[in-house]
Amino acid sequence: MKRISLFLVLALGLSISMTAQSTVAPVEQAVETPSTEGPQMEFTTLEVDYGTIEQGSDPYRFFQFTNPGTAPLVITNAKGSCGCTVPTYPKEPILPGNAGEIKVRYDTNRVGPFTKRVTLTTNVGEEPIVLTIKGKVEKAPEEPAGVPTNEGGMFNSGGN
Repeated sequence: MKRISLFLVLALGLSISMTAQSTVAPVEQAVETPSTEGPQMEFTTLEVDYGTIEQGSDPYRFFQFTNPGTAPLVITNAKGSCGCTVPTYPKEPILPGNAGEIKVRYDTNRVGPFTKRVTLTTNVGEEPIVLTIKGKVEKAPEEPAGVPTNEGGMFNSGGN
């Protein structure tokens, strides 16, 4: 009797186990693929380093981008993080496959290290795109005090 009940318990357990395995659906892995539908904005870099520059140096730097999407890219606003950082951007739509640039002017008369941001509002998505400029402006060397000359002055000894 013990053998029969042990056999029934094992058979019942095996039956339940096989039923459970056959009713469990296979787990599918969800893989998100990035959408290329609509406008896209791909930059060669999101950060430009001015390096160490002298006070009053060239204030302009450029961010190059392309629109690899399927619809025109529209930049509706570009704003610097302070008045010393002024971006200029294309006002016309950037067609699919075309390129453009964001021109950023930093006030290089401000001495010291800097890290500034430019925030772009576009039709690419809900989130703004943030570009960064950084560098260090060193004070320009002092001009040596000039020695006054009489050359061409009223008291020129060249004589008239």
